[in-house]
Amino acid sequence: MGSIRSLAGQTAVYGISSILGRLLNYLLVPLYSRVFLPDEAAVYVEMYAYVAFFIVILTYGMETAFFRYNQSEAEPQKVYSTTVISLFVTSFIFIAAGIVFSGPLATMLRYPDHPEYISYFALIVGLDAFTSIPFARLRAENKAMRFAMIKIVNIVINISLNLILLLLVPYLYNNYSWGPDMLGFVSKGKPVIGHIFLANLVASAVVLVLVLPEIVKIRLSFSGALLRRMISYAFPLLILGLAGIAIETIDRVLLKYLLPQDVAMYQLGIFGMCFKIAIVMSIFIQAFRYAAEPFFFAQQKSTNAKAVYADVLKYFVIIMTFLFLSIMLYIDIVKYFIGEKYYSGLKIVPILLYSHVFLGVFYNLSIWYKLTGQTRFGAYISVFGAALSIGLNIYLIPRIGYMGSAWTNFICYGLMMVISYWLGQKYYPVKYDIKRIFAYMGLSAGLWAVSVLVARNLLVDNLHAQLAFNTVLLLVFVLFIAFTEPQVRKMLRRK
Repeated sequence: MGSIRSLAGQTAVYGISSILGRLLNYLLVPLYSRVFLPDEAAVYVEMYAYVAFFIVILTYGMETAFFRYNQSEAEPQKVYSTTVISLFVTSFIFIAAGIVFSGPLATMLRYPDHPEYISYFALIVGLDAFTSIPFARLRAENKAMRFAMIKIVNIVINISLNLILLLLVPYLYNNYSWGPDMLGFVSKGKPVIGHIFLANLVASAVVLVLVLPEIVKIRLSFSGALLRRMISYAFPLLILGLAGIAIETIDRVLLKYLLPQDVAMYQLGIFGMCFKIAIVMSIFIQAFRYAAEPFFFAQQKSTNAKAVYADVLKYFVIIMTFLFLSIMLYIDIVKYFIGEKYYSGLKIVPILLYSHVFLGVFYNLSIWYKLTGQTRFGAYISVFGAALSIGLNIYLIPRIGYMGSAWTNFICYGLMMVISYWLGQKYYPVKYDIKRIFAYMGLSAGLWAVSVLVARNLLVDNLHAQLAFNTVLLLVFVLFIAFTEPQVRKMLRRK
């Protein structure tokens, strides 16, 4: 438990930046869903799907490779310097190509009047990819507070510029005589989708400035042989990452091109905004991954490493299922974070939330092929998931629209979780407490089903009674965990 408490502490610190930042960003969802129609919001949803895809390409698995070789090489400084130089070169080439070919690319994406979108995103992706390695070094050196502070600065700048460009500038333009003359070059009196991207770009540029001390203080040293070994290790992770992003974001692209043009952008906007409700799950997974990857590698030499890994997964599932219940039992309150015109998509929320439970378990299980150096298996699993995702989306989207994308996420992550567990038990067996893990999953799904049957049918006209009943259900879940987990009871007694 000491090791797990250490991991929890690191997760909490990383989570401060991730959770606070994401929650503050989350406050932009009500803004976007109220000032933009679904067709307009779809542009934002689609473009950030491409960002996620290209970030994976431009980092090409080098974060994990850095952690691996930073631990094993005699000269960790050379590992860091080589990695930084490699990402600088690839990011610079990407930015230059994006700016030069912004016009043709914008036309290809059906935004011929907005080539600036492509230039913005080339810069955002290039800067974020390059700064990922200085951030990785902060994680490796356990400088979680500095990591968190830089992330928070990024978020604050991004949100502030969103509020200024989408609310303040249009207000001043429309309500003051000097507005059109002074602010006409920024806005014509209404919010502009492109300003979301501009705010992100400025925030990413500020982050580059803040991490420069982590870059300029190193003694430049490049090793081609080391880079080849790192890329050889990381390449399967690149395939894994691309496949993972394809599973996560390909639906945004396919919704646009597989549905009739008169409804495609509308459905994409609905799907993308309702997907944001699952952000709490994503926040925890992200914070956990930041802390867990270096933690798992550090634990590898411990005699009880496998026992620690087993406990980590069990407690992870407890938290994820608790989050699932907390969102779904109070969905009548949570739904107000998006505009009313997006409520038709709320039916996909429970499907997407449990997809995130499966995804988080998959990330936990994936440690076996990273520790054993058999990263090709991660690539195999993710390529299978990506192929299945593309196939199911192509089949389901024309038939049931964005519901097909939601069910595709659920099926793909569920199967990837099962396959990773099966292979892990063959090559790096860990005695996970499968019975309790499935008991917690089943209980959370069962309590939500009870809520739907009782609160939605018998208490349909009384919101306060629904919320009271659902609170009792959540308490039942918490008490069950406390009853079955002695360590949880001990922690609660200390509190």
